[in-house]
Amino acid sequence: MAPVDPVPPFDAERKLLELSFLHEFAKLLTTARNWDELMRTIVDRTTDALNVEVCSVYLMDRDAARLRLSATNGLDRDQIGVVTLAVGEGLTGSAAQIGQPIASPDVRVDPRFKWVPGFDQSQFVSMLSVPMPWNDSIIGVINVQAIESRTFSPEEVEFLVTIGALLGGIVEKGRLQAEAEEQLETLTALDGARAELLAVVTHELRTPLAVVRAYLDLLADAAVEAAGGSTPKPELVEEWRIQAIAQVTRLDRLVDSILASVRGDGLAAGLARVPFDLARAVNDTIGEMTPLLRGHPLRRTGTWEALMGIGDEGRFRQVLEHLLENEVKYSPEGGSVSVGTMRSGGEIQIYVTDDGPGIPEPEWESVFEAYVRTAHRPRGSGIGLYAARRLMSAMGGRVWLEPNGYGGSRFVVAVPEMRHTEGDTTGPEAGVMSEAGPEG
Repeated sequence: MAPVDPVPPFDAERKLLELSFLHEFAKLLTTARNWDELMRTIVDRTTDALNVEVCSVYLMDRDAARLRLSATNGLDRDQIGVVTLAVGEGLTGSAAQIGQPIASPDVRVDPRFKWVPGFDQSQFVSMLSVPMPWNDSIIGVINVQAIESRTFSPEEVEFLVTIGALLGGIVEKGRLQAEAEEQLETLTALDGARAELLAVVTHELRTPLAVVRAYLDLLADAAVEAAGGSTPKPELVEEWRIQAIAQVTRLDRLVDSILASVRGDGLAAGLARVPFDLARAVNDTIGEMTPLLRGHPLRRTGTWEALMGIGDEGRFRQVLEHLLENEVKYSPEGGSVSVGTMRSGGEIQIYVTDDGPGIPEPEWESVFEAYVRTAHRPRGSGIGLYAARRLMSAMGGRVWLEPNGYGGSRFVVAVPEMRHTEGDTTGPEAGVMSEAGPEG
């Protein structure tokens, strides 16, 4: 019997190294903590294994028509997720189309290579593209590139094909997991926004209901007086009726806002940033709150002329209503409520305070947290001030607590002031990304 030729030592050593690499590679891939770490591991380890300068991964879009750059370690990383190639386009697209590896010792003279305008790839000469199969489809292509002219050996091509076959299932499952996590994050955010919206709007329903209840109390008092022979003036009764109906109409709008906003971004959905007359908004709000304020004399300070702010008038009035209701709730019996205005640092600031002891300074921030009720403010749901801060922040404004100068505290709400000498109030135009990226 003729002796069997031994496997050349070089081949045996190479195979051992390849198997060792694939074992370690698979272990690293399956323990990657997230999608980004998985893709970085792929390109970095493949670069080392093939002794090249660059590795890039293109993944097939879900419509299976184009390949998208998903990872690279030597080309412009800003182009990840931006650069795409049609199936059949360039070496990458051709490898995906035929399902076979394609090598080019010098892409500078290879007509199959796809040069992307505006992107300098002249430093890379040789390229090997290998498809990544999964089940009966190609889910992407892995490329390696070298800066010197190089003919990839059959063993190197076979090794990258093995890597591509190993990656196919891992990458596809990783992508599915990443997509599922992204969808879960979106759904969680949407669910949180809806829960927040419902909590806030439910709380806000209480103010118009309290106003309607106050008007009903007035009408009941009028009925008692009428029975005793004294009746209020007809125009006053008509005004009460109109104001009560206005509050019921407001309740209708709040319900509509629930239905509209719950499909959007929650509390800040549809919020505007436009000029509005701040003085008129404050006056109208105080007028609507008259029945609640009737037991508390109202003081006004500051200048109320030409107060033009930028924000959402409806939401600003919603915040002011809550602050006024708070002052009435915690003001001593017969104590007055103060509303003032000032200009400071490009803002118009409206403050609201009462004759009570105020909120202790250590609680000034905690009262703006959701569902927080302090020892000094035990009543309520703990959502109103949280909503006030969220609303003001969303329209570019602020709300906070500060000393009132008399040993108590006062709420201050501020919106940007509209200046007539400035141009329009729109924000800066978004930058435009240039179309440049690597060949795949």
